[in-house]
Amino acid sequence: MHPPPSAAAMDFSQNSLFGYMEDLQELTIIERPVRRSLKTPEEIERLTVDEDLSDIERAVYLLSAGQDVQGTSVIANLPFLMRQNPTETLRRVLPKVREALHVAGVEMQLTAAVSFLTILQDESVSIHSYTHSFLQVILLHLEHRDTGVSNAWLETLLSVIEVLPKETLRHEILNPLVSKAQLSQTVQSRLVSCKILGKLTNKFDAHTIKREILPLVKSLCQDVEYEVRSCMCRQLENIAQGIGTELTKSVVLPELIELSRDEGSSVRLAAFETLVNLLDIFDTDDRSQTILPLVKSFCEKSFKADESILISLSFHLGKLCHGLYGIFTPDQHLRFLEFYKKLCTLGLQQENGHNENQIPPQILEQEKKYISVRKNCAYNFPAMIVFVDPKNFHMELYSTFFCLCHDPEVPVRYTIAICFYEVSKLLNSGVYLIHKELITLLQDESLEVLDALIDHLPEILELMSTGGESSVQENKLSSLPDLIPALTAAEQRAAASLKWRTHEKLLQKYACLPHVISSDQIYYRFLQRMFTIMMTNNVLPVQKAASRTLCIFLRYNRKQEQRHEVIQKLIEQLGQGKSYWNRLRFLDTCEFIIEIFSKSFFCKYFFLPAIELTHDPVANVRMKLCYLLPKVKSTLKIPADKHLLQQLEMCVRKLLCQEKDKDVLAIVKRTVLELDRMEMSMDAFQKKFYEKDLLDQEKEREELLLLEMEQLEKEKQQNDGRPMSDKVFEKKRRDTKTPTQSLPKNIPISVPGPSSVTPSTSKEIKKSKLIRSQSFNNQAFHAKYGNLEKCASKSSTAGYTPVSGLGKTSVLSLTDDSFRTRNASSVPPSFSPNTPLPSTSRGTGNSVDPKSSGSKDTQPRKATLKSRKSNP
Repeated sequence: MHPPPSAAAMDFSQNSLFGYMEDLQELTIIERPVRRSLKTPEEIERLTVDEDLSDIERAVYLLSAGQDVQGTSVIANLPFLMRQNPTETLRRVLPKVREALHVAGVEMQLTAAVSFLTILQDESVSIHSYTHSFLQVILLHLEHRDTGVSNAWLETLLSVIEVLPKETLRHEILNPLVSKAQLSQTVQSRLVSCKILGKLTNKFDAHTIKREILPLVKSLCQDVEYEVRSCMCRQLENIAQGIGTELTKSVVLPELIELSRDEGSSVRLAAFETLVNLLDIFDTDDRSQTILPLVKSFCEKSFKADESILISLSFHLGKLCHGLYGIFTPDQHLRFLEFYKKLCTLGLQQENGHNENQIPPQILEQEKKYISVRKNCAYNFPAMIVFVDPKNFHMELYSTFFCLCHDPEVPVRYTIAICFYEVSKLLNSGVYLIHKELITLLQDESLEVLDALIDHLPEILELMSTGGESSVQENKLSSLPDLIPALTAAEQRAAASLKWRTHEKLLQKYACLPHVISSDQIYYRFLQRMFTIMMTNNVLPVQKAASRTLCIFLRYNRKQEQRHEVIQKLIEQLGQGKSYWNRLRFLDTCEFIIEIFSKSFFCKYFFLPAIELTHDPVANVRMKLCYLLPKVKSTLKIPADKHLLQQLEMCVRKLLCQEKDKDVLAIVKRTVLELDRMEMSMDAFQKKFYEKDLLDQEKEREELLLLEMEQLEKEKQQNDGRPMSDKVFEKKRRDTKTPTQSLPKNIPISVPGPSSVTPSTSKEIKKSKLIRSQSFNNQAFHAKYGNLEKCASKSSTAGYTPVSGLGKTSVLSLTDDSFRTRNASSVPPSFSPNTPLPSTSRGTGNSVDPKSSGSKDTQPRKATLKSRKSNP
C-alpha cells in the first residue's frame, strides 16, 4: 500500500479545486483537435497508394484521384520527374497538371509557377519543347484573380522571355499584348502588359520597338488608372536602355515630363526616380534646361506632400547631386546643400518628452518616416562631401556630420558608421576633423553601431595615424588621447553582451594596433586583456581571435623583457595550465605562432613545450596535437634542427606504442603517414621551397631588426634623447640583410606572390610599418622576473634553453642569439641531440585557473608527468 498523501498534497480548498478544474478543461481542449485530426479508415484507404507503382504512374494517379495536398506534392516534384524521365513526364503527367491547375487553389498555383521556373533553369528540356509544353500554361494563368498567383506566374514568364527566340516572342507574347493593353481589359491585365513591355524592349531592334512597342507604351503612360501609369513609368528606364539616346530624348523624356506633373503622388514619385536613374543618358542641355527645373520643383513641393516622397528624395539626393554637378549656379548649389541639411535634422526639432504610449499612431508613423529620411541622408553623406568639395567640409558639412553621429535613433548612427571609412578617405589630410566623432561611435551604446564601424576600423585608424595636420611618427594619434580608452571600453562592452560575433570581429581588427599606437601602449592596455579573454571567455571563436591578436602584438613588441614575459605566460599558464581547455588554446596559439613568426622563433621557444603535450592525460589535447604535428615538423631545418627532429620522432613513437585511446591512435597512424611523406626543408635554399624559405628569412630579419632597434633606442636615451635618424635605421636594416650574391644564381630574386612588388618596395613597406610600431617612450621598462631566473636554473639541468633561461642575458647577447639565422655548421649546444624534454611541470603555474572546474575540469597529472618534477 502507498502511504497516505500529506496534508499539503490533499488541498481541497475552493481555490485549489477551481485550479484543478481549469487544468482539466485545458487538457480536454488540447485533446479535441487531436481526435478530430485522426483519419477514418475510409480516408486512410483513399490516401493509400500502391507501392509498386512507378514515379510516373503514381504522379498520374495522384493528379487524377488524389486530394489537393497530394496533387500539390506531385507538382512540386515535377522538376525531378523531368530530370528523371522527361519524355514520359511531358506525355503523361503534364496533361494532368494542366487539368488540375484549372480548378487549383492558391497553394497549388504558386507551387506550379515555381516548378515551371525550376524546369527552365535546370534546362531539362530544349527551349522549343519548353515553349510547346509550358508557355501556354504560363500565359493562361497570368490574369489569375489572386494577385500573388498572378505575380508568381508573371515572374516565371519574365524569366522565360530571356531565353525565347524573337519569332516566338513576336507570335506568342507581343501580338496578343496589343489587345491585352487596351482600356477595355482589366487593370490587372494592363499592369501585366506594362511589365512585359519593359522586358521585351531588350529583345527587339530599335525599328521594331518604335513601330510596335512604343505606341503601346504611350497608351499605357496615359492610362486612366494611376496604378497603370505608375507601373509603366517605372518601366521607362528599361525601355530607354533598349531604344538608345535619340529615341529616349524624343519619346521617353516628354512622357516623363508629363508624368512628373501627374495628379497622383505615386506617379510623380515614379517619374522622379526614373529621371534620376536616366541622368547619364541625357546631355548637359537636357539636364540644365529640362531636368533641373523639374528637380527644383519636386524638392520645393516635397515638404508639403506625403512623407514617402521625402524618403525617396533623400535616398536619391546623392545620385542627383552627382548627376547634376557642374550645371548648378552658386545659388542653386547653396540651396541644394541647405535642403540636404534640413533633411538631416528632419523631425529632431519636435519635443519628445511625452510618453510614447500617449503618442497618436499618425505621429508615430510620421516619426518613423522622418527616421528613414535621416538614415538616407547618412547613406548619401560621402556623395555630399564630393558635392561641396572635401576642402569645404569643415565649414559646410561638419555640423551636419556631428548631428548624424549623435542622432537619437540607432539606424541613423548605424548608417553613418558604415560610411565613416568613405568619409575618412574623402577627407584625406583633413581626417583629423572627425577624430571626436570616431570616439563617439566607438562609445555608442548600441552594439550594432559598433559592429558597423569596426568593419573598416584598421583602415580608419591607419588614416587617422598618417593623415591630418601632424603625421610625424613620434606624434601619431597624439591628438586623440581618448582613442585607447574608447577601444578598451568598446571591447569590454562587446564582451559583456551576448553578441560574440561582434566581439570576435573586434578582437580580429585589434591586430592593426601595432601599426597605429606604440608598443608600450599595447603592452599595458591591450595585451593582458587578450590573456584574460583566452583564459576566461567561454566562446571558442573569441578565444582564437584573442590568441591570434596576442601573437601579432607579440610579433611587433619592441622590448625583449616584455616579449619574454608574454612567452613565459603562454607556456606556463596555457601550455602547462591545469585546465585541459587552456592547453588546447596553447596549441591554437602555437599554430598562430607558426603562421606569424619565423621557423627559428617557434623552434627556440615553443617546439619543446608543444611536443611535450604528447604525454597529456586528456585525449582531446593529444588528438589536437596530432593534427598540429605536420605544421610543427615544417618548422624544422636539416641538419641544424636534427636534434629537434629526433625529439619529435621519439614523441610520435611513444604515442604509437603507448596510446590507449582508439580515436587518438587512429589519428596518430594517419599523422605518421603524413609526416613520412613530408619533405624536410634544408638550411640552404632549395628551389621547391624557395618562396617559403625567403619569406621565413624575411621574418627572421625583421625579428632581428626589432632587437637592434631596441638597442638603438637605449643608446639614444643614453645620448641625451637624440632621435634615431633614418640613415642609421636604414644602415642597421641593410646590415641585417643577407647579401644577394649568397642566394643561388639560377633563382630570381623577386618572389612571386599576392603582392607583385619588387624586393626594394617590399622592404620600404616593411620599414615604414616597423617604424610606425616603434615605441618612443622616454622611460625604459625595467622589471624583475623571478620566474624567468627560476626557469633558467631548471633549463641548465635539462640541457636546453627555454625562453626563461634568457632572463639575465644582456641586450646585446640576446640580439645575437635569440633570432639569428641558423647554420648547418653551428648547432647551438642548447639543442644537442641528447636533449631531454623540458623538466617543467604544469603544476608550477602561478595563476589560479578559472577553467579548473565544471565541464572543462582539470585532471591531475599522471605518474609519467609527475616523475619529471625532479629538477628543482
